[in-house]
Amino acid sequence: MLSHVFIGVTDFERAFAFYSAVMAVLGQPLRFRDDSRPWAGWMPHDAPRPLLLIGAPFDGMPATTGNGAMTALLAPDRATVDRAHAAALVHGGRCEGPPGPRPEYHAHYYGGYFRDPDGNKLCVCCHA
Repeated sequence: MLSHVFIGVTDFERAFAFYSAVMAVLGQPLRFRDDSRPWAGWMPHDAPRPLLLIGAPFDGMPATTGNGAMTALLAPDRATVDRAHAAALVHGGRCEGPPGPRPEYHAHYYGGYFRDPDGNKLCVCCHA
């Protein structure tokens, strides 16, 4: 359903370090990095989509967070959710809800919530 998600950042190097750590835990390799723009993207090694992109906003204005906006990243299992959440916090993220079951979503949902260094809200979750 999704082609790509673009997340605007204010400090590209800081954001790149943060997202590189989280995406490494999730097993999503870097597809490209272009410092002249700046922007970077990660995607599955076995598929052309979806693509997660970070970078400076195209319009040249400062990046801002969306109230109520959240990007959820899929993990293959609960242990990976735990590791990705921990990596996010070690690399400048802020906890918005520790990893754990969320039965109010569905019986097998397991997720951890955090904000990146720019304040963008993310989730890493597993549905198994």
